[in-house]
Amino acid sequence: MSKKILAAPYLIWMTGFIVIPLALIVYYGLTDRSGAFTVANVASIATPEHIKALWLSLGLSLASTVVCLLLAYPLAMILRNRGIGRSSFIVFIFILPMWMNFLLRTMAWQTLLEKNGVINGILSVFHLPGQNLINTSGAIILGMVYNFLPFMVLPVYNVLSKIDNDTINAARDLGANEFQTFLRVWLPLSVPGIISGITMVFVPALTTFVISNLLGGSKILLIGNVIEQEFTRGSNWHLGSGLSLVLMVFILISMAVIAKYDKNGEGSAF
Repeated sequence: MSKKILAAPYLIWMTGFIVIPLALIVYYGLTDRSGAFTVANVASIATPEHIKALWLSLGLSLASTVVCLLLAYPLAMILRNRGIGRSSFIVFIFILPMWMNFLLRTMAWQTLLEKNGVINGILSVFHLPGQNLINTSGAIILGMVYNFLPFMVLPVYNVLSKIDNDTINAARDLGANEFQTFLRVWLPLSVPGIISGITMVFVPALTTFVISNLLGGSKILLIGNVIEQEFTRGSNWHLGSGLSLVLMVFILISMAVIAKYDKNGEGSAF
């Protein structure tokens, strides 16, 4: 009974800030302005402008996830092979940007990439032509990679740090070279961390609208921007909620993948 009492604040918090908001999204997504049941809001994802925004979001999210994985895995291997503990200062450096406001971090890149920004200013000093960096798909991917890279590094590093050196030495004693050891030992054992990292990067990248607003401008419209505009500018909560339900499908799929490949929570970053 005492344990149930201690859990009461968490249950109240979860009910007020998770269950009730989700219930409202489901209600608005499956009703029209008169309150009648309808699936038109969800089905509107099939309209040309919405499906285009969804496919673009999926493409940019996938690209940023791949880049994060390609950067994070070698880095996690280096940290692990050097025997750097999870409480070390170097690992703390990767966590530190997460303590800074997400909006400020993205605005900093806006200052760097804009036409009269820092990067073009440096190019002009060396009499090099300025580059059109802002309001491009590349700028959005860069912003996603910068903001979400720690979410890929930490779970991969967490799994790699748990691999016993004796397992690696046994593979080498049996004649495996570096590539074979990586392919048959390192990679299979790190799958939980990879899956966890991919999910932690792909889902927020798919649903983001701040990064595309600041670094993509009005030229690149992602599905997150469409939903945000329906809530704030169009005041159409029903359509916005219906589109949000579509994105929740991707979140549920990600949770199912994690449940299958990371049953014991080995890839958890925290």
